[in-house]
Amino acid sequence: MIVCHCTNITDHDIRAAIDWMRTSDAQAIITPGKVYHALGKSADCGGCMPLFLDMMRSNDNLEVPMQLRALRTRASQESEDEGRSQSHRIPQQISAA
Repeated sequence: MIVCHCTNITDHDIRAAIDWMRTSDAQAIITPGKVYHALGKSADCGGCMPLFLDMMRSNDNLEVPMQLRALRTRASQESEDEGRSQSHRIPQQISAA
């Protein structure tokens, strides 16, 4: 099935590119841009992107490598103030006496 009419990319092309990238680098984070690049093409109008992403997600080799999965968890557990010191916070309004 043709997924991108502008650049003539099929679902088979997407699967093959993902499989090739995963085989060449087991720890790669695979993005649509990397798939286009692997196919020697670039995105044009973007109308295909929802279907393009669906095709990518349906590939078992798209998984994020196990070693990289914990990175997002650690990043989301940062404190509310994002590590800023007290001196960088907006001071409370001082009422006029």
